[in-house]
Amino acid sequence: MKRICIKIGSNVLTKDNGELDKERIENIVYQISELQKQGYECLLVSSGAVAIGRGKIKISDKADTVSARQVWSSVGQVKLLNIYSDYLSKHKLDCAQVLVTKQDFRTREHYLNMKNCLNALLSNGIIPIINENDAISVTALMFTDNDELSGLIASMMSVDALYLLSNINGIYNGDPNKASSTLIQTINGDVNKLKKFITTKKSNFGRGGMLTKCSIAARIAKSGIPVHIANGTKHNIILNLINHTNEIKHTEFIASKKSSNVKQWLAGSDGFEKAIIAINQGAEEALLSHKANSLLPIGILRFEGQFEKGDIIKIIDTKGKTIGLGKAQYCRSKAEIYMGKTNAKPLVHYDYLFLY
Repeated sequence: MKRICIKIGSNVLTKDNGELDKERIENIVYQISELQKQGYECLLVSSGAVAIGRGKIKISDKADTVSARQVWSSVGQVKLLNIYSDYLSKHKLDCAQVLVTKQDFRTREHYLNMKNCLNALLSNGIIPIINENDAISVTALMFTDNDELSGLIASMMSVDALYLLSNINGIYNGDPNKASSTLIQTINGDVNKLKKFITTKKSNFGRGGMLTKCSIAARIAKSGIPVHIANGTKHNIILNLINHTNEIKHTEFIASKKSSNVKQWLAGSDGFEKAIIAINQGAEEALLSHKANSLLPIGILRFEGQFEKGDIIKIIDTKGKTIGLGKAQYCRSKAEIYMGKTNAKPLVHYDYLFLY
């Protein structure tokens, strides 16, 4: 059985005036029901709760931004899930609400508990509808947006593909609203050269933008999961993409060789690191070579922050550029003893290393 993750942005679920587009939600649910019949397990990461809540609840202008978002998301989430549930029931399908915070991904134990929950739901034919728990999340601990969350879920659940649905066709080499811009239909490898083309404009009701989508999609594709950015306002967009019913113009990030579950976990762990490790040029060349090399203490220049065995650490080069993420095999105090020495145990074994 194949497994996919679908992320739906706020601008797909809402009209220009902020009202909920029920017809579009109904079509999304129909597509999921058809995919279930075709043998697909579907994980749905859905935005829209804050937008719905904002349309229902008028909050005093004196209220701070965080409090307003907490109220809107709490109220909106109930209405959003009820709508999904009602439409799914017409296809004899059940759904479950799964609200998560960024903290849930910080430790391997919490990560595996959440993974077990989602697997249990899928094995019972239940559609998990996942969203950030905005009611308790505060600015410092929030996901960049639901694109980041969907990337983490896709890696965690080792899906066969991730679909990021927005209100435009994909990534363009300029402003999507200008006739001179063209759609980039396939992206394979480094996306840094694309960033100068991508607008930083964010959606009317969401927190994210196309630059975030591009960065997350590239990282997930690097871990072995193909990512499709497509226009979710188009009728039956997911079915058409999967079944190749029509030639759908969108952007696909070509997947690299499938990574292990641990490497996929690390691929989505940017921002969860406990410390930073700077390495010399020799260590950088060894890690980035075609051989499977671990990070040895002899190549370490300095440490920033404290870490224990099992913590995630970020690896940077001499210029401060991030090379990758890894899981430490021992604590900083032991690493300091080994630093610069030969024949020492690797600080990060290759099996627990994800390179950008």
